[in-house]
Amino acid sequence: MGPLIVYEIISENTNLFLAFIIGIGFGFVLESNGFSSSRRLAGMFYGYDTTVLKVFFTAAIVGALGLLFLSLFHWIDLSYIYINPTYLWSTLGGGVIMGAGFILGGYCPGTSFCAASIGKIDALAFIGGMFIGIIIFTEGFPVWESFYNAKFLGSPILSDMLGTSRGVLTFLIIIIALGMFWVGEWSEKKFARDDYKLNQK
Repeated sequence: MGPLIVYEIISENTNLFLAFIIGIGFGFVLESNGFSSSRRLAGMFYGYDTTVLKVFFTAAIVGALGLLFLSLFHWIDLSYIYINPTYLWSTLGGGVIMGAGFILGGYCPGTSFCAASIGKIDALAFIGGMFIGIIIFTEGFPVWESFYNAKFLGSPILSDMLGTSRGVLTFLIIIIALGMFWVGEWSEKKFARDDYKLNQK
């Protein structure tokens, strides 16, 4: 809701209230679609449930198309969108750690809180481990600060890196997503688990 605050369309208190409501809605959608199940999330890595892949690619398509059309109608200026700076080695290292934690624990940070809200003990253990990791990273930061800041790439935009327009890039993302949807369906048939299907009913 940042732009609405900057242009004083809404107050900061209203922003916090809207964020609270959106957060509740987001949690409700996660829970109602089974994202509080560690088996569903881990299933992405084992191939028997690719719901996570489909949801993330759908979100990418909707977000990309939304921003593209809003930009075409001059309802949003894409140059004002903040893009996180990229540090290559820490990004790759963080991705490996995140992926390992995801497959071992069966949750990501958001879904772990969703699962904890309905009383799942494994999610509470995951959250505890997450906070321990945060403390270790913070207290030990001087040790790996040089690695964290290594290979700074600025704030690259994929369309600029590929030398193409945002519209063409969005089209390519849609094609890739459709391909991944097909791969997901194939994977679920190839690595199907009867015990998992029974528990989902």
